[in-house]
Amino acid sequence: MLIVPDVSATPALKAPEPEHCPGPESQTAGQADACAGCPNQSICASAPKGPDPDLPAITARMSSIAHKLLILSGKGGVGKSTFTSMLAWAFAQAADTQVGVMDVDICGPSIPRMMGANEESIHTSASGWTPVYVADNLAVMSIQFLLPEGDEAVIWRGPKKNGIIKQFLRDVEWGALDVLLVDTPPGTSDEHLSVNTYLKDSGVDGAVLVTTPQEVSLLDVRKEIGFCKKAGIKVLGIVENMSGFVCPNCEGESQIFHATTGGAKKLAEEMGVPFLGAVPLDPRIGVACDYGESFFDAYPESPACDGLMGIIRGLREQIGMEMKEEYEE
Repeated sequence: MLIVPDVSATPALKAPEPEHCPGPESQTAGQADACAGCPNQSICASAPKGPDPDLPAITARMSSIAHKLLILSGKGGVGKSTFTSMLAWAFAQAADTQVGVMDVDICGPSIPRMMGANEESIHTSASGWTPVYVADNLAVMSIQFLLPEGDEAVIWRGPKKNGIIKQFLRDVEWGALDVLLVDTPPGTSDEHLSVNTYLKDSGVDGAVLVTTPQEVSLLDVRKEIGFCKKAGIKVLGIVENMSGFVCPNCEGESQIFHATTGGAKKLAEEMGVPFLGAVPLDPRIGVACDYGESFFDAYPESPACDGLMGIIRGLREQIGMEMKEEYEE
């Protein structure tokens, strides 16, 4: 007899949580009980203790940025970088809103291609690195701009990744920004810890978690929420990406990824965090990203644009940004 499992029930997570890492800046780094067996134990034990001497410089540089948002996902393949690029273009629809995108996916930088700046390079001045401007009010920074060849692999260990992230925060001349979007790699690893540590004094408004409707993606979002709680990062909300497929010809909608356990909206209710909205899957999004175009300019009639603008309104309310007339239209 074939027994069909109930896939509608939310899985119970029973794996024990490991002891929390004291952090490399702690006086007990490499010596605490939690450090036993860690491959970085000797590095942490021998590293200088106390606050990072570069934090005051980072805080001073970040003081001209009004709002800082982390874009997180528990797993890869949910369209996080695509969503980040579209969110940046959406914020930039208001001409008087200054927007920045910092790509800290060091080993897989895709933001430059999506923003139409894949062949650009950065310029250095006495005041620091100048980010690449893809519009008058939209600046981008990525390790892609520093590579000698576009297809060169970045094969770096944690300390080197942390170093380049510190430079992005300390040395890039962002200027006065209304919002800085930080596109992170999947998971909860070096890049996430570094950004949170370096921005501790200047402040992070919160994180936007990106997922797709199916449970295999939602499982990792639960872990991401746990990470945010431990790291002291406010969860601004969850976005359900690829939420249904919208045919560009007939405008009919069908479900590609079935929400077996209720999707992101139900998860947000269970975890007590806001549900910011859903962005349907439009194949033209991929075309716009491949050519580095603004999806809002190329396909303003798409339901995905309506979904993004709804998310913009929710985020602005969460972080206290004044609504612009362009967003109300």
